[in-house]
Amino acid sequence: MAFRQNRPVLIRRARMIDPSAGTDYVGDILVVKGKISAAQPVVEGRPDGCRVIDAAGQVASPGFIDLHAHLREPGYEYKETIATGAEAAARGGFTTLCCMPNTDPPIDSESVVEFVLNRARDAGPLRILPFGCVTRGRVGKELADLEELAAAGAIGFSDDGDPVEDANLMRMALTYSTDLGRPVSNHCQDFHLCGEGVMAEGPVATRLGLPGIPPAAEDAMIARDIALAEATGGRLHIAHLSTSGSVPLLRRARELGLNVTAEVCPHHLTITDDWALGAQGHVGRSELAFDTSTKVYPPLRGRADVNALVDALADGTIECIATDHAPHDTVSKQVTYQDAAFGISVLETALGSSLQLVHEGRIGLTTLIERLTVGPARVLGPDYAPLASLAPGTPADLVLFDPLAEWTVDASRFASKGKNTPLDGVKLRGRAFATIAGGEIVYLSEELGVTDG
Repeated sequence: MAFRQNRPVLIRRARMIDPSAGTDYVGDILVVKGKISAAQPVVEGRPDGCRVIDAAGQVASPGFIDLHAHLREPGYEYKETIATGAEAAARGGFTTLCCMPNTDPPIDSESVVEFVLNRARDAGPLRILPFGCVTRGRVGKELADLEELAAAGAIGFSDDGDPVEDANLMRMALTYSTDLGRPVSNHCQDFHLCGEGVMAEGPVATRLGLPGIPPAAEDAMIARDIALAEATGGRLHIAHLSTSGSVPLLRRARELGLNVTAEVCPHHLTITDDWALGAQGHVGRSELAFDTSTKVYPPLRGRADVNALVDALADGTIECIATDHAPHDTVSKQVTYQDAAFGISVLETALGSSLQLVHEGRIGLTTLIERLTVGPARVLGPDYAPLASLAPGTPADLVLFDPLAEWTVDASRFASKGKNTPLDGVKLRGRAFATIAGGEIVYLSEELGVTDG
């Protein structure tokens, strides 16, 4: 359920967690004309026509910011559209989405950036921020017109889905990044090392008889890009870390004071490669199931990799959780494992999946919220800091969620067109009950309810 009228909203008795201010207390939030008007223990009075949400038992935090989503439009609307992706994001508590440029045509020109931004406006008040391509046509041969893309509204640059293999092109892009105030995000996989691999190299791939992707494919590309960031002083953002070997490389970059940030996805924090066998989380599935819903790029890896990434997220070495939401049509997954498309539909499960780390005591709730809000905003730049705040005067982008609410994932009910998730049928704890973007209620669970004040 969503309300698109921009009426005042009063949220009562929520546990308000704002990592940007270091605050955590129970109180009220008043939203007026798209801004947070007040956030305090008790808001006295209310404007005429105000909607009132009783949020007792709910956590209120800044809306989540996703640095990495594939919305498929233009060109692949049978997999997802900007509108369906925005609806899925709202259900997941996200109020800002950065969409990747591996569309058809790719986002490598002013006209395509404008197309995406126009579609985003039509879809509603969620912020949809397009990444522009690093290279023209996203084919890695020549640099795109990065200045034109930035002027048109591109939030950063990436050839995601493919790496920028030409080191000199990557060096030039990083050189531009500082002047343009935009990060360059690279899909850090060396395709020469990946070969025909379809899952992580290791015992599970051997058991299934599938070609594997070695961790060195990621680690080598990350090491190269960090060296280029050091040489240029550019703004490097490393997409979807999956290996334990990536962590010391990132720590070294931090120690050197480089402008290098990184993200990790919920599935790389909570799921291991043996889920491809079909036995994990699915009662009644046989072993050797070749579960194509687990096929993702970079691949799911082993427990040691997962533990290293969780520890790095907890200590701040990795400062962002991003979804890498990659929706696909059913046919693209109902084939052999080797022929299946890479990708998982994540927007609607990201919160519940990530909260597993809180319930296990691996990371604090405030820290998790910080990795979904403050960290991503910092990557985008200082102009986006207000999106990660509950302070009066900031944009009213916020989410209400119950970290203890148990629910069972039913992919058939996703708002996203992509039903491709290995979590289908899995019980999670924690989900969003209301999402407000730009002061408008864009998602409201019927279980929460709203009254007219």
